[in-house]
Amino acid sequence: MGELSMTFEITSLVVLIAIIVGDLIVVSRRPHVPSMKECLAWVGVYVGLALIFGLVLYFVDDTHHASVEFITGWLTEYSLSVDNLFVFILIMGKFAVPKKYQQEVLMVGIIIALVARAIFILVGSVAIEHLSWIFYLFGLFLLYTAFKQVQGDEEESGDEESGIQKFVGRFLHVHDEYDGNKIRTVIDGKKAFTPMLMVFVVIGLTDVMFAIDSIPAIFGITQNPFIVFTANLFALMGLRQLYFLLGGLVDRLSYLHYGIAAILAFIGVKLLIHAIHESPLEFIPGFEVLEKIPEVGTFVSLGVIIGCMVIATVASLLWGPKGDGENDEVEVGHSQQG
Repeated sequence: MGELSMTFEITSLVVLIAIIVGDLIVVSRRPHVPSMKECLAWVGVYVGLALIFGLVLYFVDDTHHASVEFITGWLTEYSLSVDNLFVFILIMGKFAVPKKYQQEVLMVGIIIALVARAIFILVGSVAIEHLSWIFYLFGLFLLYTAFKQVQGDEEESGDEESGIQKFVGRFLHVHDEYDGNKIRTVIDGKKAFTPMLMVFVVIGLTDVMFAIDSIPAIFGITQNPFIVFTANLFALMGLRQLYFLLGGLVDRLSYLHYGIAAILAFIGVKLLIHAIHESPLEFIPGFEVLEKIPEVGTFVSLGVIIGCMVIATVASLLWGPKGDGENDEVEVGHSQQG
């Protein structure tokens, strides 16, 4: 891939971060439940911006590889972010977060996700530059993650949330009622934290865990830190609007996790093949046979990722469980009282 100028990279990052910060300011000043029309419009805007950025990269990079790597990485991170959203829906429901304040919670979660992913990208870039054998670990980790996806880990996720609640509860007094979007309030003359604090803690830790999964995946597409970070930025843009769109589809997209598992497994194998070429284990008899396996190209990766998501989505809508009439419409953030 050709080298992108430092000026272009810095300008791009400043503009993209400014967009996300501006989005956060708007949400904090006007908390509300977005309409379906508003959500569709903003998701369309952010997807359009990602495609435009990919087109800009096509003309800026003489080899045009940056554009393909960005689009492939963005689609990979976007598909994994959809999986994140399903977990966020469960968390919001469990803590009965008022719908009016769910956008603000999501934006804070997105900021935490950006920080976590930026840290992992920096660490990953340094590790890849000096330790080429780490691709073996990345590949095996993604294969393990794909296996866990197929198994389904909703119950395990619930146990983790309960553990987090108990741990935080040992050190902080958390009241069981909300006071608007405040983290701290006064109850009977005494200061106490609201459940909003617990929501932020659980979502923040969830973001960190998802970053551990997603960063090795995109490093299987490109090792360029700028492409990795911008792909993550665009994948996180519009997630809060997408959250409200997907609220009623949680039960309908029942096979989506299989598509995500297939993507993770594919990239895991791709990383292992790359590791074989970059850091051959010559002490293993017959290892030279494995070195003849050709590396997987970016265009092939793009086709596989799109194919997996399309097949999983279509299969879910056509052959997945339909639910029973009244329960087909799932209200985001709803939970039973008491």
